[in-house]
Amino acid sequence: MLYNSAQDWRDAPQKRVMLFGMSGLGKTFVSNTLRDEGWFHYSVDYRIGTRYMGEHIVDNFKAEAMKNPFLANLLRNDSIYIGSNITFENLSPLSTYLGKPGNPDLGGIPFREYTRRQALHAEAETRALHDTVHFINRAKNIYGYDNFVCDTSGSMVEVINAESPADPVMSELCEHVLPVWIEGADSHIEELVRRFVKAPKPMYYQPDFLEQLWSEYLANNALSEPEVNPDDFIRWGYRMLLDHRLPRYRQIADRWGVTVKADDMAMVRSAGDFNELIARTLA
Repeated sequence: MLYNSAQDWRDAPQKRVMLFGMSGLGKTFVSNTLRDEGWFHYSVDYRIGTRYMGEHIVDNFKAEAMKNPFLANLLRNDSIYIGSNITFENLSPLSTYLGKPGNPDLGGIPFREYTRRQALHAEAETRALHDTVHFINRAKNIYGYDNFVCDTSGSMVEVINAESPADPVMSELCEHVLPVWIEGADSHIEELVRRFVKAPKPMYYQPDFLEQLWSEYLANNALSEPEVNPDDFIRWGYRMLLDHRLPRYRQIADRWGVTVKADDMAMVRSAGDFNELIARTLA
């Protein structure tokens, strides 16, 4: 690891970490806290939604606008501009593009189109993770930041082979950042589901697992694709995904980083609190 002891961490002139875990457990909250005290905040989701998926997102907006004759005419003659207002805290443009499979009358898209968009997201996620090193150098060389936090997507676990010590993404990242898994407890599950239902985050499933979930959902509910309520499938799939990801998050932390309990991370109110928590964890 980049820091092998509490003393290594305390003495380091440059502190660099990568926070990972399920969405809703505090990655962005803690990253914002650190940013307010002089850390550079690199958001993987934001990078995905701007650098790699931005054109797809805007084209999807335009395709919907073209269904309205009034807006279609304005778009054709360049009288209006349509853009994505994605931010670190608001990832709705990316979530909207990824969509939900099922009945189009209920806001769904065909399953094959859903899997196509999932594949685009997987490629974007991998590239955005590799970009971490570029942004570490950029933050230091251009802006003079010594401390750096990479705020990962909850889906990062899906593009990493947690069982392989030679995984290319983690092999590169662990040379530059300390991976910190924010581990939730059983008591967090219902709250994570509630938050997801209220404000869905971008979700990526490994292809084989997604195919398995889709087939199982159709069979268990005796439904054909056009009959699927997309919101119901997404809620059900999210709960299944929680269990699917947990052991792989743990493998990543055991092999390349450290584990911090979500309840402990929730107590962080300053960079000093965060530094002390990491030091205690390394000790």
